[in-house]
Amino acid sequence: QLQLVESGGGLVQPGGSLTLSCTASGLTLDYYTIAWFRLAPGKGPEGVSCISGDDGTTYYSDSVLGRFTISRDNKKNTVYLQMNSLKSEDTAVYFCATTSPGSGYVCYDPRVQKDYWGQGTQVTVSS
Repeated sequence: QLQLVESGGGLVQPGGSLTLSCTASGLTLDYYTIAWFRLAPGKGPEGVSCISGDDGTTYYSDSVLGRFTISRDNKKNTVYLQMNSLKSEDTAVYFCATTSPGSGYVCYDPRVQKDYWGQGTQVTVSS
């Protein structure tokens, strides 16, 4: 079965760091564009970041720019999201997904087509 599995979430204090992982089985991520989304209580889905499958270009939403870093390790079939200087506003369930280019939207825009996604991992930022 084709699937993506997120891991690495947990409870962290404000200002702390976490690294999330998105690992694929049943497909090779090398040439897929991978995006991270998050869903917080009372809010709609928010795009966080993405990394292009063709040239590795990275993109970040304004809310995480300078604090989060997306990367990939193709040998491990995994995409990472390193999160630093975490804020309470970052509390959410984080999902990864393959997204399709060519829609005119940045690859982390929630409106882009998503072919595969995981079950999510909870990130809670609280003191």
